[in-house]
Amino acid sequence: MDKITAVIPAAGQGRRMKSYLNKQFLLLKGMPIIVHTLRVFQAATVIDEIILVCGEGEDGYYRKEILHNFEINKPTRVLTGGRERQDSVFRGLCGVSGDSGYVMVHDGARPLVTVEMISRLVDEVKQCKAVVAGVPVKDTIKRTDAGGIITETLQRERLWSIQTPQVFARDLLTRAHEQARAVDFYGTDDAALVERMGVPVKVVPGSYDNIKITTPEDILIAETILLRRGNR
Repeated sequence: MDKITAVIPAAGQGRRMKSYLNKQFLLLKGMPIIVHTLRVFQAATVIDEIILVCGEGEDGYYRKEILHNFEINKPTRVLTGGRERQDSVFRGLCGVSGDSGYVMVHDGARPLVTVEMISRLVDEVKQCKAVVAGVPVKDTIKRTDAGGIITETLQRERLWSIQTPQVFARDLLTRAHEQARAVDFYGTDDAALVERMGVPVKVVPGSYDNIKITTPEDILIAETILLRRGNR
């Protein structure tokens, strides 16, 4: 059976958090955000290895202060990322073990992912090769011109807010990244690279709890969600 590797980009500075510390190291319920994320992937039996992609000069800190001190024992490699998130994911892809047939990409700053969500995505990808988590859009979405004047109201019945995890057949995601790099194309997520190849990408329900922590208010929201789940 093909193994499944999780690539977790975790290199972002927290400028919107009003901090120049890597936001992955900010504390959520007394532990760095990235530890919450890693513990979920450690608990997910469908994941065989983890590739953690960090910022330049952070690899030693991750190995000692994160992996060792918080007992992340699943096979984990720490690699240095690139200039953009997409570059970091590609470097992670280059480090995936040869016997891995699928790659799951997940933002390090989404610590509220669940084992159940990871498992559902893995079940789906074996049928269609490209699967992403998402939630239906709740707000009305409008398109504007350059001057801010509304030009169109989009029908939200088929609009989704896309999250991570996103999981793909390894060879497909590798080709998508290579083709994007060849023409210097940068997408907003990995699914965009696969879409531009004309390959169908399926959306499966994620969770409104699965927020990406980008602002100080997000920390408070995440703490509330953890309390509701019983993580005190």
